Amino acid sequence: MTTRVAEPVRRAPFSVALVTALAGVVLGGLTTALFSPYAVADPGALVRWGLPVTTAIRDVAMSATTGLLVLAAFIVPERVTTDRRGLARRLATWTALLWAVAGLLVVVLTFSDLSGTRPGAAGFWSELSSFIWSLETTRIYLLSALAGLVVALGAPLARGRAATAWLVAVCLVGASILALTGHSAGAVDHETAVNALGVHLLSITVWVGGLLGLAALRPVLGVDLGACVGRFSVLALWCYVAVAVSGIQQAWIRLGSISGLATAYGALIVAKSVALIALGILGWRQRESLRRRLTADPSDGRAFARLALSEAGFMGAAIGVAVALARSAPPVPETVSDASRVFALTTFPDPGPMRWSDWFFAWRMDWLMLAIALTAIGLYLAGVVVLRRRGDAWSLGRTICWTLGWLVFVWATCGGPGIWGRILFSVHMVMHMSIAMIVPLLLVPAAPVTLALRTLSARHDKTWGPREVILQVVHSRALAVISNPIVAAVLFFLSLALFYFTPLFELALRTHTGHLLMLAHFLLTGYLFVNVLIGVDPGPKRWSPLLLLIILFATVSFHAFFGVVITGSQTLLAPDFFQTLQLPWMTNPMADQVTAGEIAWGVGELPTLILALLVAQRWVRADRAEAERSDRQAARDGDAELAAYNAMLAERRAQYRQKGD
Repeated sequence: MTTRVAEPVRRAPFSVALVTALAGVVLGGLTTALFSPYAVADPGALVRWGLPVTTAIRDVAMSATTGLLVLAAFIVPERVTTDRRGLARRLATWTALLWAVAGLLVVVLTFSDLSGTRPGAAGFWSELSSFIWSLETTRIYLLSALAGLVVALGAPLARGRAATAWLVAVCLVGASILALTGHSAGAVDHETAVNALGVHLLSITVWVGGLLGLAALRPVLGVDLGACVGRFSVLALWCYVAVAVSGIQQAWIRLGSISGLATAYGALIVAKSVALIALGILGWRQRESLRRRLTADPSDGRAFARLALSEAGFMGAAIGVAVALARSAPPVPETVSDASRVFALTTFPDPGPMRWSDWFFAWRMDWLMLAIALTAIGLYLAGVVVLRRRGDAWSLGRTICWTLGWLVFVWATCGGPGIWGRILFSVHMVMHMSIAMIVPLLLVPAAPVTLALRTLSARHDKTWGPREVILQVVHSRALAVISNPIVAAVLFFLSLALFYFTPLFELALRTHTGHLLMLAHFLLTGYLFVNVLIGVDPGPKRWSPLLLLIILFATVSFHAFFGVVITGSQTLLAPDFFQTLQLPWMTNPMADQVTAGEIAWGVGELPTLILALLVAQRWVRADRAEAERSDRQAARDGDAELAAYNAMLAERRAQYRQKGD
């Protein structure tokens, strides 16, 4: 017989988890005061202590907002008797508002910290309004605060899971852009550091927020608490792995070597690592034990409280150490000795002239791209293993195509094209054509959506798991619109022209964010275009092969025209970038641009031919299948269709004879 848990005990986990997380601020503020004195201008105790406090409040509120919305969209089942998702959105409204307010305070205090001016001093607010957008740090903090405001305004209006899922996306954007500030933004290995910090922030935000959300919704989850904890446990495991891997990358970049562990910064790294490892091991073991106990007895509030308190304690320590790390100088200095224009524009050293062997043997790992590719390959192979273990077949050719596609992606982003494509237009075009045309040509025939739908388990409590999310996307109106072959072709070609003939090209060359968005755009538009032509995954109704061939050849004609325009252009694209670059071993950017146009014109020929052959092959198969279907039907009904057609002709012939008579 179960006893009813008292209301204070049921609500204790959320309150104590939140207070424990905020308690980590004390460590951050104390470290700041003791180890980070101001060398030039001290803005005062308000800024020294207020900045780490408001930063931690912003981060915890951002995490709570994200976690509540993740639970509402993907984890918590809805019941007729309780509006759990509505409660989660209402709580998220208040935490998002706290996120926005604390974020704005962080902007003000950060500007005071950077300028050495006390808030309220003469001219402070006018200077803040003048420089708030021009300073990268305050601009990014402001954008994050605005993301919180958008969520605070949107959460009360969201009614369905789709709207809630979009709010989760806004939260993740607001968290990830914070990676562009701090030590990572100024590290020698800038892009790796920013990528690692971005993954770190996203994982911590979802992990901490999920726990806070579970603790807040605990009183209304009832018999579904065990299922919710089990789903959160899987999500937390992914977050833990991402946090651990990204943390190792950040630590290595900032420490520079093993000797860096002997510094104060190294001691903080060790402290955070110990907290992280202990949290992961303890959290996983307790969550699994708790899931089994709560499935048997959902009213066991004391067990849930123990889990929440133990994880929140480690999380509070980790957050406090993170705040302290953000205010401490790492052993590796942020200033670099490379004063070349190449490094100033790209944050990478000059690789020198490219040799033919560099196309295959030169590598500079982009760890984010490599991680994405390896994860995609690993998940695909795991799905194949699941099918094989239950006795289902899966084409080896599809598996090979998927693997080759991602290996080509790694080569294009981490090999020669990824290195020299940052400074040479011609090599950049090779990278573009590889990602937008060759990689999709290998990935689409692998049918990843079909594999996922056949291997992922379906949920029967009206929540959105991975399988349900895929089905929602596949059958969404938005995908139906952009999967129209004409729309997909226009997106593929028009975005190509807009990218190169607008400032977007230079933005992608100069900035890390622009580069990532460019790669994502190339891959997605290319995949979409190839998928509407030869895709086998479920989705909107396919057009006839004849119309698809017409669209293919029309798009290729425009693509060739684009290459001709670049080849014959007398105006240098992205002129500020290439003229400022002034490579000593490449003195004619216009000639390189002509080569880029020739590559854009020529490289598309072979993929186009392959696509045309595949569309034609599908056409032949469709005709053959239709003929076989007609033959089977004729065998069943004695060729009734042909007999009816002959009878119709005979009847018309008789009518014509009567009119003639």
